[in-house]
Amino acid sequence: MKPINKVFYLFSFLFLAFPNLVFAHAHGGHGLSSGMAHPFSGIDHLLAMVAVGIISTQIGGKAIWKLPIAFVAFMVVGGLIAMGGFMIPITELGIAFSVLLFGVFIAFSKKLSLNWAILCIALFAMFHGHAHGEEMPLIASPLLYALGFIVSTTVLHISGVLIGHYASKTELTSELLRYTGAGIGVIGLFFLFNLFS
Repeated sequence: MKPINKVFYLFSFLFLAFPNLVFAHAHGGHGLSSGMAHPFSGIDHLLAMVAVGIISTQIGGKAIWKLPIAFVAFMVVGGLIAMGGFMIPITELGIAFSVLLFGVFIAFSKKLSLNWAILCIALFAMFHGHAHGEEMPLIASPLLYALGFIVSTTVLHISGVLIGHYASKTELTSELLRYTGAGIGVIGLFFLFNLFS
């Protein structure tokens, strides 16, 4: 079976097995299911989280598990900062920059040092967590919502790792992945222009 087919079947399985991931917001859920759906409802968050998984495979070695763990951990920190009432005024700017830079990293297949990659990803993860932490006190079950958000973030990271792993198998798929990274970067630019327009 071709690598791209495997990734397609993985996503199909996830959406069929957990349809509430796609439709939870439409039904107004405010707990676990809504938290699980949230990363799938915003293209900025979805792209950034999948990109972290891809970048981790491009770096290789310990990065494959350290980068996703760093993102999740600092996303939680960002959420706690927001829930504590401390505002970061450039949150949306930070999220837009994360999409842009993560796309650039993928496009150029530039192997960052592990420490620099962790620092970069941890910083941007705090922006993503902060954006959603602002919403948590307003919902019925903030802890369940947070748990659902963490689960979905982890699934997206794993998806990125699988995409990066299978894309590295041939020169053609590696090239396609670099073009995909460029596309993600362009979307990040669009987010930035939208913020300033």
